[in-house]
Amino acid sequence: MSEQNGDTSQVTGTVKWFDPVKGFGFIVSETGGPDILLHVNVLRNFGQSSVADGAAIDVRIQQTERGVQAVEVLQIVPPSSDVTAGLTDIAELDDHVVSDAPLQPGRVKWFDKGKGFGFANAFGSAEDVFLHVEVLRRSGLSDLAPGEALAMRVIDGKRGRMAAQVLAWEAALPRDDD
Repeated sequence: MSEQNGDTSQVTGTVKWFDPVKGFGFIVSETGGPDILLHVNVLRNFGQSSVADGAAIDVRIQQTERGVQAVEVLQIVPPSSDVTAGLTDIAELDDHVVSDAPLQPGRVKWFDKGKGFGFANAFGSAEDVFLHVEVLRRSGLSDLAPGEALAMRVIDGKRGRMAAQVLAWEAALPRDDD
């Protein structure tokens, strides 16, 4: 999809790779052409600090002296995959159980991508919430930073409270139309 709007155009593509430590990554347009630079600041304006490799993404792009760059993220759709064996808590859940769980605002205590997990605190609760890297990936994220605000759908797993979905923190804010 490519829609012209002034000096930008809308493109649908796939995240080729994104490295939150380096602060950038690249998108491949579904219509071909050069790779599109995705800077972390553009992603942060969308409310995320990372994005999973293989995620579908709609962006507004602009041609610059340095090549094609994303200037606005419009939508991110997490990559589809089967849940790993280590996540039987999630694999056995009905999708409605996850979608019916209320969104809770929270903050990341710590997350180690290498270990594949970390913990967050839900606002108003002293209890830790387990964060698994596969849940992040299924939610369209690839990494989290300590102190990062987020929204979580929290369930009771076999070993305690765990996030079944992670979204940008703005998703948990009450909306005027609710």
